[in-house]
Order: sequence, then structure tokens, then C-alpha cells
Amino acid sequence: MATDTTTTAPARPPGTVSWWRRPWIAPLAIVTAVFLATALPRYVGLDPARSLVPTDRGPAFYPALVTHIFTGSVMLSAAVLQLWPWLRAHHPRVHRWSGRVYVASAIPTSIAALVVAQFPSGGVAQQVANTFLGVLLLTFTLLGYRAVRQRRFADHREWMVRSTALAFSIVTNRFWSTVLIAAYAPGALTDPDIGFGSPEIEGAAVASAWVSWIVNLMFAEWWIHRKPKRRSRVR
Repeated sequence: MATDTTTTAPARPPGTVSWWRRPWIAPLAIVTAVFLATALPRYVGLDPARSLVPTDRGPAFYPALVTHIFTGSVMLSAAVLQLWPWLRAHHPRVHRWSGRVYVASAIPTSIAALVVAQFPSGGVAQQVANTFLGVLLLTFTLLGYRAVRQRRFADHREWMVRSTALAFSIVTNRFWSTVLIAAYAPGALTDPDIGFGSPEIEGAAVASAWVSWIVNLMFAEWWIHRKPKRRSRVR
């Protein structure tokens, strides 16, 4: 009597998906490293003259800006680890600790952002955009932390996806500001005399302040509510 020797291969544990099915993690890590390597050194020496933005906006501005940048650098580094599926599956303890580091750094980053937002170069519109960003980043991070403490892991994942999307708005802001400067003031890309203070640059800064986090948050909502593809059966 013939026997059926066909067996069903055990399902892969979470996080063991081939690397090519998660092609975004390596570029995200590279972009984050490049961003930090180009932005952070200007503030290590605590010299206001080396700041990328004018610092003559009151005594509280530069300390808040430096705090925002230093803690934000830790936040982005921890966020990359949090988004790495392999690390989450194979080293859950590292994932938990990087999550704690993310929350511990995101809170002062968002609070410092709220202070910096009150000294805008682009007027009230930019002030409102950055204030919204700081409030939402703080709120989403705290909601995600509360959810994981209550063991509501699905809610935790959704809130932290939103928080991370807002955290990386500082990175996408570089992209959008370049695009919008090219649209508002194309001469500024080649003429060094056109800089902060010109109406065109301020208009681009205001638009970028809104677009950089709204687009990220829209992408996060799509990512959360998208319909996952059906996995093919493995014989």
C-alpha cells in the first residue's frame, strides 16, 4: 500500500523572512547614518556660530535646539533598531531595550521641539506646524508606551509606527526643503546670497515644516491599515 510521504514544512518564525522582502531597512539605516554624520558634528562643540539655523532667537533657543538634536540622534538610532524585524525576532531583549531608549529619548526630543517651535524663522505658520509635530510625537510615544505596559501589543505597534514616522520627519524635511526651495526659489540652489530671511526661503521652510511630517503620518496610516498579502501555502 502506497504511503503519502508529502510533509508540510514548518512555518518560518516571525522575523526570518528573507532580507530581500524587507529591502527598506538597510537604506533607512544608511540614510539615518548619513543624516546624523552630516548634522550632528556642527553641534558637538556647542558653538552657536556653527549652527545650520540662526540662533539669535532668545536665550532658550540654542539650548533647546542642542537638546533636541542630541536626544533626537539617539531616538533615530533606536528607531532603526526597532524597525528591524530580524532583531525583534531573534533578540527580543535588545528590541525591548532599544524601545526603552527610544521612548526615553523621544520624550525630551519632543519637549525640546516644542520650545524650538516657539522661535520660528517662517512666522506663525511654521510655529504651528512644528508645535503640532512636537505635541503629536510626544502623545503617540506616550500612548505606545502605555499600550505595551498594558500588554496591548497591537495598539502598541500602531502608536509606535505613528511615532516613528514623525520622528523621521526631520530626515524627510531635508528632502522636502530642497524640493520646495527648487519650486519657490530655484536661484537659491546656486546663489549663496539668497538665504535665510528672503521671502522665498521662508515660504519653502513653512511648506516643508508641514509637508515633512504630514506625508510621513499619511504613509504610516496607510502602512497600519493596509491589507496584508495572503501568504502562499508551503508544502
